[in-house]
Amino acid sequence: MDTGLKGKTVLITGASRNMGRVAALAFAAEGANLAICTSARMTELNAVANQARKLGVKVVAEKCDVTDGAAVKAFIAKTRAELAGVDVAINLAGNRHEVKFLEQTLQDWHDNIAVNLTGPFHICQQVIPLMMEKKFGRIINIAGVTPYIGGPPAKSMVKLGIVGLTRGLAREFAPYNITANCIGPGGVTRLDLDPDEHNKALRPGQTRMGTAEEIVSLMIYLASDKAGYITGQCYLANGGRYFQ
Repeated sequence: MDTGLKGKTVLITGASRNMGRVAALAFAAEGANLAICTSARMTELNAVANQARKLGVKVVAEKCDVTDGAAVKAFIAKTRAELAGVDVAINLAGNRHEVKFLEQTLQDWHDNIAVNLTGPFHICQQVIPLMMEKKFGRIINIAGVTPYIGGPPAKSMVKLGIVGLTRGLAREFAPYNITANCIGPGGVTRLDLDPDEHNKALRPGQTRMGTAEEIVSLMIYLASDKAGYITGQCYLANGGRYFQ
C-alpha cells in the first residue's frame, strides 16, 4: 500500500523506547522525516535517530517535557525550521499511573493529568496551526481499554479524557483536512520484558498479548493518505479483551 508518507514529517513524543521506538523506525521505513522527543532518555533517543537516518530520512531529536508548554513550543519551532512543519502528530508520551484510589495523593493526580492530558494539549495547540497552513494533518492519540473495563480510577479518567479531546479536535478541524483518532491498546508486550510474563496477565477472551508492531501498523494506516475519511474514532486493539 502506498501510504503517501514519504517526505512528510511525523512527530512522535515518547519515542526513545518500546512502542515509540518501533513507531519512529516504522515511519522512517515509509520515508517519513521524524521529529522525536523524550523527557529524559536522550541516549536511547539518539540511538533511534541514528537508526532512522540510516534509512535516508531527516530527524530532529530533542529532549522535551511535554508538560512544559515553553519546551513544546521550542521543539515545534525547531521542527518547523528544519523539517518544514508537521504533517502527523502521535502523542505517545505517557505516565503509567495505576495507583489505588485511596492511596493516591493530590500530586499524583495532577502529575497524571499533566503528562497524559496536558501533554497532548500542548502538542496539538502547537502543531494544528501548521497543519491548517498545509490543509492536511493527522493526529493520533493513545487511549486504552482501562475506562471500559473499570480499571484504576485516575488512569481510566485520563484515558477517557483523551478520547474526548480527540473527538473534539476531529469535529473542529475537519474543514482543514485534519483528522484526529485514538488507538486504545489493551495488553501489549513491552520490548524490555519477557513476553511470557505478560502472557500470565491474559484476560478472558484474549489468546495472547499484542505487539508494538501490530499497534504501529494501525498508526501508519491512520496517518496515511488512505485514511482521510476516518476521524473521531477510538480503535480498541486489545485481542478480544473488550468489545465496544
